[in-house]
Amino acid sequence: MAKNVYQHCIDLKTIDVRNSSKEEFAKKLIELPYRGYEVERLSNGLKIVITKPGGKSIYGKPRKEDFLVFVYNPQENSLWQISHKQILEDIREKSKENRLATIQLIDLMEKTLQGEEPNDFLQAILDLKFQGGETPEMLIKVYKWIWGQEDVNYPNGEGRFMSWCSLDELRQSLK
Repeated sequence: MAKNVYQHCIDLKTIDVRNSSKEEFAKKLIELPYRGYEVERLSNGLKIVITKPGGKSIYGKPRKEDFLVFVYNPQENSLWQISHKQILEDIREKSKENRLATIQLIDLMEKTLQGEEPNDFLQAILDLKFQGGETPEMLIKVYKWIWGQEDVNYPNGEGRFMSWCSLDELRQSLK
């Protein structure tokens, strides 16, 4: 029989959950904390975190190196798995408020897309001001990790450029 074996380091935390009734055991398992990595700290106190593995399957094959990207709010102890659609909608709303600043935001996102580290141009990111929506810092830094996730999941395909197309189209429409 073939075994589904992965060669990979794993950071383990020992827990002791004693078996009990179906309901009680399920309750204990649900209460287990999530495990992940803090990968970015934002100036507003939020954090970008990833959990690995993410559980994604592509064409019926599990992606063992997949991970999930979340925006973590330590004040509320909440994880938000932000989506491409939510990010694009946020940026569209920003374009109604300030077209030129939105073009600058997308230009900075493109620097990240091309492999530049957002912290290396953080002041330019923080200089962008919008009244509504998410901070430019959060949008750029979360996409750094979403694009990494896409590159892992689609190594022989478009990877990060799949989601970039919508942002680039929006930028072109604003010029």
